[in-house]
Amino acid sequence: MSAQPSRSPDTQRNLRRRLGEIFDAAHVVLSPAERDGMELADFALGNFERQGLGVVVCVNNDRYCGKELALLPGQTCPEHRHPPVTLPDGRADPGKRETFRCRHGVVYLFVEGERTANPACRPPATSAGHYTVFHQIELHPGGQYTIEPGIKHWFQAGDDGAIVTEFSSPSRDELDIFTDPNIRRVE
Repeated sequence: MSAQPSRSPDTQRNLRRRLGEIFDAAHVVLSPAERDGMELADFALGNFERQGLGVVVCVNNDRYCGKELALLPGQTCPEHRHPPVTLPDGRADPGKRETFRCRHGVVYLFVEGERTANPACRPPATSAGHYTVFHQIELHPGGQYTIEPGIKHWFQAGDDGAIVTEFSSPSRDELDIFTDPNIRRVE
């Protein structure tokens, strides 16, 4: 279950409809069940349209994960990292490695590295102190970038919103570490 405040069913339907329009513009087909069940992750910040993410999990098992991520225009997924974990059988896992492939719009991905002199966007003003990495990678449709385990990153959609397909090792969202201590990814 995602950490999100209660929203009226009408508000949820409206947000899913708006995100669905971005999927439609990208020609990414979702089943009715995927549209209706799309996670509206707002990270317990209460401002989905500014810091949030629509998530459709296509597959997530003990070997790999595939997701479709939808962002409204200017929407940001907050800074976080995927830490190493100890699996239930005691084996060490280095953490999630993920490749983002832009399908629609423009995605500004920020990762650890040399600070970009004139970034195309900024973190949300209300949370700016919780963003610490500013090396910008600009992804257009067909562009992709791989984020290694443990690397801090955040991303923001351009003016038309964005669709990103995520290919990764198993996803354990509840273990993600966010820079902002007020964020809860899942409950």
